[in-house]
Amino acid sequence: MAGIQLRDYQLDAVRRMKNGCILCGGVGSGKSRTALAYYYLCEDGKLDTDEYFPMGDPPKDLYIITTARKRDTCEWEGELSPFLLSPNPEFNLYTNKVVIDSWNNIKKYSEVQGAFFIFDEQRVVGSGTWVKAFLRIAKANQWILLSATPGDTWQDYIPVFIANGFYKNKSEFTREHIVYSHFTKFPKIERYLNTGRLIRLRNSILINMDFKRKTISHHEDVFVPYSIEKYKDICRTRWNPWENKPIENAAEFCYALRKVVNSDEARQIALLQILEKHPRAIIFYNFDYELELIKELLIPHADTMFFEIAEWNGHKHQPIPECESWVYLVQYNAGAEGWNCIKTDTIIFYSQNYSYKVMVQSSGRIDRLNTPYTDLYYYHLKSRSGIDLAISKALKDKKKFNETGFAKW
Repeated sequence: MAGIQLRDYQLDAVRRMKNGCILCGGVGSGKSRTALAYYYLCEDGKLDTDEYFPMGDPPKDLYIITTARKRDTCEWEGELSPFLLSPNPEFNLYTNKVVIDSWNNIKKYSEVQGAFFIFDEQRVVGSGTWVKAFLRIAKANQWILLSATPGDTWQDYIPVFIANGFYKNKSEFTREHIVYSHFTKFPKIERYLNTGRLIRLRNSILINMDFKRKTISHHEDVFVPYSIEKYKDICRTRWNPWENKPIENAAEFCYALRKVVNSDEARQIALLQILEKHPRAIIFYNFDYELELIKELLIPHADTMFFEIAEWNGHKHQPIPECESWVYLVQYNAGAEGWNCIKTDTIIFYSQNYSYKVMVQSSGRIDRLNTPYTDLYYYHLKSRSGIDLAISKALKDKKKFNETGFAKW
C-alpha cells in the first residue's frame, strides 16, 4: 500500500506539532489529514516512505471530537482510511478504539485516560460544561486542537493555556492579566496586562500551516434598496409592527430593523438575478423569515429555471442536490462549518451574520484543496441602511457586531 500522502506544508506542520498545540490552518487547508498524520507519527508510523508503515499495535485509542454535521456526514472516516483506521472494528487494521463524536457529547469521555484526542473546530471558550470536560480530558490524555480561527481575544485562550499548565485556573489568569472597567454594570474588560507573556505563550502552542491557495476569491457587495420610511418609523417609535407591541431591548430593536431591510422585494429580485448567472449556488441566511421569503421566491421559478432546492438548518438536514442546477439554503448557525462542497463556485450571503468568524467559516465551504475551480464568487446582499453599514464595518474590522452599542439602549 502507498505511503501517507501529505503536501509539503502539511508535512512541515506535523514536524512542528506537539502535545497540547493548536493546529491553525485556513478553512479547507487539510487540518484533518495533518492532525491524523501527527497521531500516526506519535504512534511509531513513518511519513517519509513510499509504502504504508504500520503503527505499533495497539496504538493509543483515538477520540475525535468534532461538529455534529461532520460526524453525521462521515467526513472523518474518509480522512482515516489512508491510515487504515476506522471506528468500525471490521475495517480497522488495529485493535485500538476509534471514536468520532460531537462536542455535545464530550462529557461522556471525561474519564478516558491514556488515549489521543483530536478536538476539531475549536469550542473550548468560556467556562461551561464543554470546557470543564476538555480540561479533565487534557490532564489524562494526549491532545491537539484544530482551528481556522483560534481566538479573537486573550480570553479565548484561557482554557487552552490552563490545559497546557501555564496557569492553574481562570482566577490566576484573571489576577495576572485582566483589568476590568469600574464604570459598567456587568464585567467588561478594560485592558490586558503583561501581553508580552501572553504572546509568547500563544506562539509556543500555535502551529500555523503555511497554506497557499490556488483559488482566487471574488467578493462583491450587492447594494439593494429598502423601505426608508418603515426603517425610520421603527427607529422613532421603538415599536414592533409585527407583534404590535413596544420593542423591549437592543436585540429586538436590531432584529426589527433587519427584518425591514432583509424582507424588501429589491433584495429578492437581486437574488434571482444572481441565480440566473450561477446555476449552482449556496445561499446563507440568518432568520426563519428569510428562509420562507427565499422559498416563496424560488419555488415558483424552480420549474422555469430548472433547479432543485435543498436545505440545511435546524429543521431539515438535506444533502446537496446531485443535479445540474440547484440552490442550497443554509442557516449560518447550523451550517457555517463542518462540511464542504466542491460542486459550485458560488456563495450568496442573503444577509450578513454578526460574527466575522462565522462569515469566514461560511466562505470556506467552497474554498477547498480539491476544488476544481480557480475563481470563487461571493455575493453579499446588503443595503445602505444604518444597521447593514454598521454590521459591515464590524466585519471589516474582524469584530463581532454589538447590538447594544448600535442601539444605544
